[in-house]
Amino acid sequence: MVSNYLIAFVIIISLNFTLPRLMPGNPLQAIYGEEALIAMTPELKQQLTERFALESSLWEQLQSYLLNLAKGDLGYSYYYNAPVSEVILGALPWTMLLVGSALVLSTLLGVVLGIESGWRRGKGSDKVLLTGLVMLNGFPDFFLGMLLLLIFGISLNVLPLSGAISPYAGLTGPALVLDVLTHLLLPLTALTLAGVTGSFLLTRNTMIGVLRAPFILTARAKGLSPRVIRYRHAGRNSMLPVVTRAGVMAGRMATGVLFVEMVFSYPGLGHLVHSALAARDYPVLQGVLFVITVSVLSINLLTDLLYSKLDPRVSYAR
Repeated sequence: MVSNYLIAFVIIISLNFTLPRLMPGNPLQAIYGEEALIAMTPELKQQLTERFALESSLWEQLQSYLLNLAKGDLGYSYYYNAPVSEVILGALPWTMLLVGSALVLSTLLGVVLGIESGWRRGKGSDKVLLTGLVMLNGFPDFFLGMLLLLIFGISLNVLPLSGAISPYAGLTGPALVLDVLTHLLLPLTALTLAGVTGSFLLTRNTMIGVLRAPFILTARAKGLSPRVIRYRHAGRNSMLPVVTRAGVMAGRMATGVLFVEMVFSYPGLGHLVHSALAARDYPVLQGVLFVITVSVLSINLLTDLLYSKLDPRVSYAR
């Protein structure tokens, strides 16, 4: 299992190294673009050439690339005039806050609604939940973000339109935390609504199957309360597939958050990608895509390891 992720990681590193060097022309021009190269000073050109060993053989360039990567050096941003790793680290915490919160909320909400819907299968509340969430699943996350922005940011004017904190407010302590949460609310709601349907459907379908199991009949025969049967027995056994779903959902959110952050001008990786595209800052784009890909691989690996711990039968089946 781990070997599969290592192979994927090696392929990512190989592509990240090879693609700019396969483009026609000077590797420095392929990495930074012709416009940036024209604006560079000769000193900076020489410094970047030596830094990435671009005048050496391909093997020496690969050694230099791997050594820099091991040190966390993802390149140099001409637009920001700073190392790419520093630029990404400035935006990464905001994206982690948004994606982490949305993943937890959408999973918990989907599990609770799925348990309740599966328990009441065929009843009115089940039909309303199923229809509403399936319809909601048809809207992209960035479209939901635009709707929320129009309603709560422009029409009602009750929530901020953009950013992560109020500029020049000088807030500290609880006031700063409240300000961050206020700015987080709309993009978080958009991502949560976009991700809740998958967890809901998976939990509901699993719940329906679990309710037919013999141990549920035994629990009912013992006279246990419906709430105990619903959550402690049926619900608990319906959550295993949701763990895998959470890992897959993390990958989807890692890409969906880029567009949501653009809608709300949220200062995370999505906003950084938008700025880098406008400035044709290819090293930043390459660095962001590398960080996102490695993060998704790591999350899926942790999900596989956690799943095998929760259900040892998965390990035996391999």
